[in-house]
Amino acid sequence: MKTASKTKGITCIIISAFCFAFMNTFVRMAGDLPSVEKSFFRNFVALIFAAVMLLRTEEKFRFDKKNLPYLLLRAFFGTVGILGNFYAIDHLVLADASMLNKLSPFFAIIFSFIILREKVNIWQSLAVVIAFVGALFIIKPTGVSFNSASLAGVIGGVGAGIAYTMVRLLSKRGERGAFIVFFFSAFSCLTTLPLMLADFRPMAWWQLLSLLGAGLAATGGQFAITAAYSYAPAKEISVFDYTQIIFVAVLGLIFFSELPDIFSIIGYLIIILVSICMFLYERNMKS
Repeated sequence: MKTASKTKGITCIIISAFCFAFMNTFVRMAGDLPSVEKSFFRNFVALIFAAVMLLRTEEKFRFDKKNLPYLLLRAFFGTVGILGNFYAIDHLVLADASMLNKLSPFFAIIFSFIILREKVNIWQSLAVVIAFVGALFIIKPTGVSFNSASLAGVIGGVGAGIAYTMVRLLSKRGERGAFIVFFFSAFSCLTTLPLMLADFRPMAWWQLLSLLGAGLAATGGQFAITAAYSYAPAKEISVFDYTQIIFVAVLGLIFFSELPDIFSIIGYLIIILVSICMFLYERNMKS
């Protein structure tokens, strides 16, 4: 039963990585709109989808009041994660921004250990580190100074890591995935709306389409990653989140004519191999 749940978790996190890779691509396509404006539209689309799903359930918008503190923490740090990631995407090259956001699995494992008391063995820790090294081969950071954009990207990774830990905790406490997405999206929209209105910029039709595309992709990614961390703990599946780097590279080739070099190919192989080894290791441990 646990193996089946883990397989579902791995599948969901890979789907999430694919969706978020598209989200980053659409965010870049939207041009020089403020990061807060992009964040609002991304979450507004997710809010609508989550609300429709909840309205079709018997419980509607009801939730366990005891989960409210964890919902607020998930929403707050999730919003911090998105704003940091979008700011980095707007001010760094797409690959560097994606790399900084991929720090989130590290923080998910760290905070899962601290908050959820989930044990992490040496092989699981090593797998995440190796995957990170593979990602560095792809990104090839050129001594990026710790400027505001780089700092925002790191903060985005921290926020996402804590948010995913809260998703895991809420799922263990029986909270529905659709409501977690709804609460987070509503919170994020409400908190970013004043900032967006203070610096609102009219957008062209292609920018609106890009943001709608980002919102749809983010919605798919949000539901998928919420499901992933409800099926399995971060230590067992977070390494597969690095597949997003591969998806970003492919999308960069298609839409921005970015050709991977030999170092990037080495990185792809490292990430794929460590993901396969991790999966086989976990399966053998349970057999």
